[in-house]
Amino acid sequence: MRIRSITCFMHPQTQNTLAGLTEMADLAHTATDAFQQAGFEVQTTRLATTPFPQHLPSKTVQAAREFARRMESAAVAAEFDFLSLGPAAPDDLASYALIPEMLKVTENTFFSGIMARRPGGLDLAAVRACAEVVAASADITPDGFANLRFTALGNVPAFTPFFPAAYHQGSQPAFALALEAADVVDQAFRRAGSVREARQRLVTALDAYARDLTRVAYRLADQFQVDFKGMDFSPAPFPEERCSLGGAIELLGAHIGRHGALAAAAILADALDQGHWLRAGFNGLMLPVLEDAILARRAAEGSLTIKDLLLYSTVCGTGLDTVPLPGDATAEQIYPVLLDIAALSLRLDKPLTARLMPIPGKQAGDATEFDFAYFENGGVLALPDAGVDGLLAAKETFDLNPRHSYR
Repeated sequence: MRIRSITCFMHPQTQNTLAGLTEMADLAHTATDAFQQAGFEVQTTRLATTPFPQHLPSKTVQAAREFARRMESAAVAAEFDFLSLGPAAPDDLASYALIPEMLKVTENTFFSGIMARRPGGLDLAAVRACAEVVAASADITPDGFANLRFTALGNVPAFTPFFPAAYHQGSQPAFALALEAADVVDQAFRRAGSVREARQRLVTALDAYARDLTRVAYRLADQFQVDFKGMDFSPAPFPEERCSLGGAIELLGAHIGRHGALAAAAILADALDQGHWLRAGFNGLMLPVLEDAILARRAAEGSLTIKDLLLYSTVCGTGLDTVPLPGDATAEQIYPVLLDIAALSLRLDKPLTARLMPIPGKQAGDATEFDFAYFENGGVLALPDAGVDGLLAAKETFDLNPRHSYR
């Protein structure tokens, strides 16, 4: 198991930006050394701020570009690997359209857009704005890679350590841990003789890691006088079969994209729910298609669809992640997919995201051709030809309450 990210959170205007960055950089460097000495490999350090619309001097394209460049340069100088400038929000719809412009002038800066939240409800105009960001960002680079740095948010709280969803709230600096633990799942399931044993082995292993991580984290929080927000044990995969969540599901006997995989996903998610650690973010089953060797293979074979991924999200998960789509996908086609994610997030009262990646020049069934260490190339998934109309095509905001138990 590795630490995918030590994610630091700060408010640029509460702290002097340069002074705050220096403090956060000191925390990140010290934390990296401390966790490595405790036996954990640290892949990246990342910085997330309060939502970018709060800091723009004006809502012009030029101001947004200059702000994004300046913040990325400062984060790079502080030796952070990646920066998240947080989400656009429904109370400032004009801010969504600035995201593609900021993606164009940055390389390691991530953004998001809120579709639904509690309180606030589901905002149809914000869902459409997110769809328009995805469509507008698809051809920023010839391979569609810019959309790796944008996700649409459904009911996602602050202090989620995984990117692109990460953002800060309030004034107190903080940090959280995003874990890459798919190999732990694989090891627990591979050695088990029953479902009950597989689940217990996983909980035992994750709890043991969590205890060691927590000791170090609280020591750092005391040393730097920052808040430790917790850990996200969503078992993030790496594009090798030994670290595949799709592979872990198939170790239980199901095949990704076929009946039975939903049950396997639910079993895995249930095990995560039984763990004992301070939680930040999702702590659910993460199924990023292009970051998982088995998922990418099933997508290439045509057995994995967007509807399958949506179905798995109902019992676990973080939503739709690194999903390759046809390059000519329109905002009208993307909108209903995002609408489903937004509705699920409120109805199930859980955080979900959608990171969709139309690939220029590609059609459904074509192979992707990324040259990126964190990706395993797979097949482009199909989108329905038509969007929605009627009342769902309006600009309404409404609540969706979680279903109550009537037992």
